[in-house]
Amino acid sequence: MKILITGGAGFIGSNLIHYLIDNTNHNVVNVDKLTYAGNLVSLKDIENNDRYSFEQVDICDYDKVRDLFTKHSPDAVMHLAAESHVDRSIDGPGEFIQTNIVGTYNLLQISYNYWKSLEESKKNLFRFLHVSTDEVFGSLGETGFFTETTPYDPKSPYSASKAASDHLVRAWQHTFGLPAMITNCSNNYGPYQFPEKLIPVAILNAINGKDIPIYGKGDNVRDWLYVEDHAAALYLVLREGEIGETYNIGGKNEIKNIDIVNIICDILDELKPKVSGSYKDQIKFVRDRPGHDKRYAIDPTKIETELGFKPAHNFSEGIRKTVEWYLNNLEWCTEVMQNKYKLERLGTLK
Repeated sequence: MKILITGGAGFIGSNLIHYLIDNTNHNVVNVDKLTYAGNLVSLKDIENNDRYSFEQVDICDYDKVRDLFTKHSPDAVMHLAAESHVDRSIDGPGEFIQTNIVGTYNLLQISYNYWKSLEESKKNLFRFLHVSTDEVFGSLGETGFFTETTPYDPKSPYSASKAASDHLVRAWQHTFGLPAMITNCSNNYGPYQFPEKLIPVAILNAINGKDIPIYGKGDNVRDWLYVEDHAAALYLVLREGEIGETYNIGGKNEIKNIDIVNIICDILDELKPKVSGSYKDQIKFVRDRPGHDKRYAIDPTKIETELGFKPAHNFSEGIRKTVEWYLNNLEWCTEVMQNKYKLERLGTLK
């Protein structure tokens, strides 16, 4: 197949492209606007691969996206392009509305018109996979899990924009027959994550001797999924998922934020010990995020039973690999953050 991937220079997208190039014979077209979070340095090792090509295009540019379909004639679309950081959505929600809602509409409409024009054999094989988040479901209490039938209850500008995009995909599938599917995943972690999220911020602040910020009391709970496992699941859904269905992808790794940071500090104390003391000495509790959701947790029973998905990494394995990757790729961190971000706090409603 030729697979068109939007947002392929981002965190999950670059890992997905690596997975496809390394484990399949498919051709990949990477479509990315290259915002602050999209970095081609993450794909430097495959940039000359004859099965990979890159197009710098904003999915909000209808005409340019349409031209890409004419040029590349994809057999499938995997839509990952999105503004994704909750804190940034608090500071500037407009970009989230444009990219996550208007951009998704553009891609759906162009995909639909393209799909209609295909000959019957290619039309039957075409798939549109929309990659979303568990944050569309809102916040859980102490118990319970998100399932594919959990009502939507987004609480941040980011999650509201992603919820809207999910609804658009379902509408284009139900009303127009576009062969679309949706995945909702739990929090990803692993290589190539732009250093603005909890895990890379904790690692980099720790080794740079800075405070490691913990929102509120650090008792917010997330369900963590190693990004390479997510990539494998997405490809599985593309191949074997049923049109019109949604699949929740989770790692069954519920952990409090404070516990994650303590684990990271323990690993750093072992791999890169300080002259004196522990990295835990740098932990600092800061004012909580506005409207901070308390707990997310996914029930992945459907994708496990219907498609046979099973994550290859537990959290202890994945977090060690992640810490090691950042320690071994500090040049990547410097390059992607250059003139873009300095590990400062965002989304504080000053």
